Amino acid sequence: MGNSGQFDVSQCLSRAVGRLSAEDGRHVAEHLLSHVLGKDRAWLFAHARDPLGAEEIAHFDALLERRIAGEPVAYLTGHRGFWTLDLAVGPDTLIPRPETELLVELALARLPTGRVLEVADLGTGSGAIALALASERPQARVVATDASAGALAMAERNARMHDIGNVRFLPGDWWQPLAGQRFDLIASNPPYIADADPHLRQGDLRHEPISALASGADGLDAIRVIAGGAPGHLRADGWLLLEHGWEQGKAIRELLALAGFVDIATERDLEARDRVTLGRWPG
Repeated sequence: MGNSGQFDVSQCLSRAVGRLSAEDGRHVAEHLLSHVLGKDRAWLFAHARDPLGAEEIAHFDALLERRIAGEPVAYLTGHRGFWTLDLAVGPDTLIPRPETELLVELALARLPTGRVLEVADLGTGSGAIALALASERPQARVVATDASAGALAMAERNARMHDIGNVRFLPGDWWQPLAGQRFDLIASNPPYIADADPHLRQGDLRHEPISALASGADGLDAIRVIAGGAPGHLRADGWLLLEHGWEQGKAIRELLALAGFVDIATERDLEARDRVTLGRWPG
């Protein structure tokens, strides 16, 4: 106990770590306490013996209980870092993952600087992909779509928060909001998990929107719709980039070839797993 009769920072963290999973308990405890106190991790170390107030401890304990019950840390804090952006997230949106940054890197390599380009992000969720691309290519005109009104509202909030003005947000499912429009590049991180996959009932996935995760018996229903419709929405030499599961690269390459794409390739993430498949529309 500290002098005030309350726990100090170090004691509060130690108590929390003892209740969390051994794998990432320390990291989670520090992340949640930093959020509660509005301080960074370095501050926690420098002020390890500072006593905490009753309200701070109560707030921290409440978040801790929710985490122990399985709620994702990003939903508890209301934000997640992606690319160079700190994004607001909530239960209406998929939590942005580091591996999706590969999709952004591959897209940027196909978006020349200094030119007006038309770009679409299908199923934008929190806006992660659209906003990352728009922030790096300010001359691009980006359209972000989502069938979820809650997700679009969150994406628009993130655009305002970062003062990114070159993104339009349109409601609707896949190609429905984009009738008559063609793009230089279309990117998507669609749902790609099979409906019966047991992982959907485990870990953080239990709390994320099922519509952003699962897509049919083999997980490819949404990707079939996107691959089949993309030729009608791409300019000549335009690119389609799709994030997907690590066992789906071959099937998606075949779908793109069937749709008439060329220069088809699957790129691997930092764990050497198939992660993004892309193809060029010859026009």
